[in-house]
Amino acid sequence: MIQFGTNPIAWANDDDQSLGADIPTIRILDEAGRQIGFDGIENGHRWPQDDPEALRTLLADYGLTFISGWHSLGVLANSIEDEKAAIQPHLDKLKHNGCTVCIACETSNTIQGDQKPLSERPVLDAAGMKDFAIRVEAIAQYCADQGIDLVYHHHMGTVVQSPADIDAFMAQTAAAGGATKLLFDAGHCYFGGGDPAVVLAKHAARVRHFHAKNVRPAVRAQVEAEGWSFMDGVRGSVFTVPGDQEGGIEFAPLLAILKEAHYDGWIVIEAEQDPDLRNPLLYQTLGLATLKRLARETGLI
Repeated sequence: MIQFGTNPIAWANDDDQSLGADIPTIRILDEAGRQIGFDGIENGHRWPQDDPEALRTLLADYGLTFISGWHSLGVLANSIEDEKAAIQPHLDKLKHNGCTVCIACETSNTIQGDQKPLSERPVLDAAGMKDFAIRVEAIAQYCADQGIDLVYHHHMGTVVQSPADIDAFMAQTAAAGGATKLLFDAGHCYFGGGDPAVVLAKHAARVRHFHAKNVRPAVRAQVEAEGWSFMDGVRGSVFTVPGDQEGGIEFAPLLAILKEAHYDGWIVIEAEQDPDLRNPLLYQTLGLATLKRLARETGLI
């Protein structure tokens, strides 16, 4: 069943917590659940982090279910056993809340939160990518043994950013066993130099989670030309929602690909912007209305 969700990062940013710091938590939940009508919401720093039942109860009061949440991997820096121990509390929270996917991304050497140009992001050679994929696959199998799909989030500023990175990572994890699945993020794909429809079509069979993030091409060009960091781009409104006329991504072809691949899962608007500049209630309402219309038109729902 297709369900539509959001991420609180549109209201209160996790990486730069000054963005949206003045927005009350109850406003986020009320707008997302009661006013806009999302089915669920992903993790954010405002939610209870160490009490899965408190998390479930809080969200349920606003008609929302917990979708999943980001987990930072460090397989390039730590032992597999240490990484298994590190992810276990997160898996326990997911299982308690009925989640089926664990969003994961390698952050041991990321520059996504650093004041560095995105051109300085880490890059793995072929041997490095193979070793990395084997390590991620071990964690993915550990998750799968507990009924959770690890969905890897290709992300700007990390070792899996470009279309070539995604292709190599997916090929190597498949060769190592295939337990690793893909979180396809339309915005990070486009920002990273890819054609979202081409990349999604190539890997749709292994996509278990979908982030419907849009990108403003004019801001993306500025990020590249002026050597901005990832967070400079976020603060500069490089991201937006489906349906925004300033966005460069067409979502109808993407939903049609999901339909063809028999996708069955969450479609989540994860589009961080400065809420002082882009009203979250208005933008998230636009995004959900656009996605539901396109989902009906493509036969996805």
